[in-house]
Amino acid sequence: MTTDAVPSIQADDLLPLLKSRRSIRAYQDQPVPEETIWRLLEAACWGPSAHNRQPWRFVVLTVDTDRSQLADAMAERLASDLKADGVPKELIEKDTGRSRKRLISAPVLILVCLSMLDMDRYPDDKRSQAERTMAVQSVAMAAQNLLLQAHADGLGAVWMCAPLFCPDTVRTTLRIPDDFEPQGIIALGYPAQDRQRSRDPIHTKVIFK
Repeated sequence: MTTDAVPSIQADDLLPLLKSRRSIRAYQDQPVPEETIWRLLEAACWGPSAHNRQPWRFVVLTVDTDRSQLADAMAERLASDLKADGVPKELIEKDTGRSRKRLISAPVLILVCLSMLDMDRYPDDKRSQAERTMAVQSVAMAAQNLLLQAHADGLGAVWMCAPLFCPDTVRTTLRIPDDFEPQGIIALGYPAQDRQRSRDPIHTKVIFK
């Protein structure tokens, strides 16, 4: 039996890479090569997967008109929701403007979706919900792989959860298959900002037994 050779990776090099990744929301006006995008997607598809069913699906937007159409539709839905919540008009315009700008300004948008098509099916709600959670976890780990590969390739990226609040709007606007359940959008491009963020002390998040 043959296996792919495991590359030699120094542990001391990996942690600094992980710690230096940031959510980047401003990008240079520079296209991302298609081969780089494919490398990011390949990295995503090597994430851990429940039953190895690989429930992740991706929709890549690199055309300005497609990104604008999606941004407009999502902004309209957000405005409608905020108006129903009684949010003042000026705050609605501020929130929708910020959301729309983030989507339009990124050279690449990658819609990350979940598909339950190949996952196991159960007659009871308890196991069905557990199966869905496993699929969601798999998709999230694929997205993390993508974000880390983007960082290693010198790109800036940010994970946006907005599609969770308007999945039907996203699905209809992009005309994607019914089994594609929008989970988030990764906006990416060559960074035009440098961000520094901290993390809480590890001991506040860990219990050793």
